[in-house]
Amino acid sequence: MIDQKKLCLRSVIDAILWITRTGCQWRNLDSQYHKWESVYHYFRKWKNDGTIELINLKLATNDRLYSGRKRSPSLLAIDSQSVKLSPFLNIERGIDGHKKINGCKRHIIVDSEGRFLGIHIGPANQHDGAGGVELLPKIALISERLEIIKEDKAYGGLFKKNADLYGFPVETKQRPPSKEKGFIPEFKRWQVERSFGWLNFFRRLSKDYERLPKSHMCFIYLASITMLINKT
Repeated sequence: MIDQKKLCLRSVIDAILWITRTGCQWRNLDSQYHKWESVYHYFRKWKNDGTIELINLKLATNDRLYSGRKRSPSLLAIDSQSVKLSPFLNIERGIDGHKKINGCKRHIIVDSEGRFLGIHIGPANQHDGAGGVELLPKIALISERLEIIKEDKAYGGLFKKNADLYGFPVETKQRPPSKEKGFIPEFKRWQVERSFGWLNFFRRLSKDYERLPKSHMCFIYLASITMLINKT
């Protein structure tokens, strides 16, 4: 039984963010923090009751206000990223035949400056449209001023049909015509690619190390929380 009176929650949060940044295993948590069992207890508690997700949304909202923007975004962009998995994991996993990746697929919703406002983790073989549909209830929570959702053609079918049911306008953006290989910025959508790039600075997210998709999702939110805190 954990004696909550003896724990400093600031130290618990610092430990969780340290694991997110370094990629350390729970059992190898640095000795400057509380015992790993105590830290993991709070991570699991805050993961299951939605606290981590709510903290991220609150910080993102505050950052928008601090930047001189409205509380709710008028433009959102959605995209996905397939990520390799570590051995012995098989929950919500699959093979992305296009990218030749065995693992999971991260679906994210960001605003025009790349803030993470919604995340869904599904198997890599799941169609983008089906994964995007899981984000619609989260979009509904921040849709007061929503004017457009930018997507690519992979989201144009199932996602667009379901977004219409919510009354969310969707615009499909395509890669600009170019002979160049690699990343080509798409107007009002390149921010979502940059947001995926930011995750490279967090070793816990270099692969899918989590047994549960919800844990993977929470570590992305924790990476977002770290970046938002560092901006203040």
